[in-house]
Amino acid sequence: MAIWVDSALWTFRGVKHAHMVSDSSYDELHDFAAQLGFPRRAFQGDHYDIPDYLIPVALSLGATSIGPRELVSRLRSSGLRLARSKKA
Repeated sequence: MAIWVDSALWTFRGVKHAHMVSDSSYDELHDFAAQLGFPRRAFQGDHYDIPDYLIPVALSLGATSIGPRELVSRLRSSGLRLARSKKA
């Protein structure tokens, strides 16, 4: 069981964001996100978007930094990757 955070590569409202996922369950991801102050409504179907300034906090709580391609690969391998058509 692990929480993974990729690089903050995209900007929204002037803040860079990354993706945060679990490789074991959505419940694990929701619980971890709650520790960071994210409401459940911030869930994006298979991930949370995390602002760059919260990445060090997530890492201090036990998340692991990983590249974007590896994050997607691990998410797919876990069976938790949501098909694009179901994200919208």
